[in-house]
Amino acid sequence: MEAKISKKIYDKNGVEAGSIELPAKVFAAKWRSDLVHQVVEGMRSNKRAGTADTKDRGEVRGGGRKPWKQKGTGRARHGSSRSPIWVGGGVTHGPLAEKNYKRKISKKMRAQALFSVLSRKLKDNEIIFVDSLALTDIKTKQAVRVMENLAKATGFKSLANSKKKRVLIAIYGRSEKTEKSFRNLPQLELVFLKNLNPLDVLNYQYLVIENPKESIEFLESRG
Repeated sequence: MEAKISKKIYDKNGVEAGSIELPAKVFAAKWRSDLVHQVVEGMRSNKRAGTADTKDRGEVRGGGRKPWKQKGTGRARHGSSRSPIWVGGGVTHGPLAEKNYKRKISKKMRAQALFSVLSRKLKDNEIIFVDSLALTDIKTKQAVRVMENLAKATGFKSLANSKKKRVLIAIYGRSEKTEKSFRNLPQLELVFLKNLNPLDVLNYQYLVIENPKESIEFLESRG
């Protein structure tokens, strides 16, 4: 039987609203740097557009006429102004649009890498569980107040005061009021929990998980 890890759950006011037992499979996984590196680099590679393209000397316009006669000018011999050593000439071994940067990442690899990163985050005390982030109106002031309350409760000042993106909030379901209220805060980024991946988690210092019970059940089902 897997051991459970207990963590506090907070509400929007920064008040403790209970606790939750975390599955060891998700939050006590072994740190696998090789797997995490492989998955993260694969995801970065899959984000590449692959649109960079250069022309070689056969594709550059012009250059059909020999710049000057072969001998007698005192200058080096050249057959075309489209040579790669000429300004405006072709490019040697440059990027081509047909290059495919896509890498295959299996669901199991992605899930295990995510569990490894989440476990490291939890060990470093950088994950916060919030029962709900639902707001009554679309107001940034309400979102600011929520982050200030959580910062005060946890002691993590970056949750409320940071001009750089340091907080990743994983919301369980779509909520227009929540999304529009939080999106103007410079210190955080919103994602849907179903789209949570190791690359996003590593890019931010803190992770806030909304609706912990359903969220963790979903994460556990991915493994």
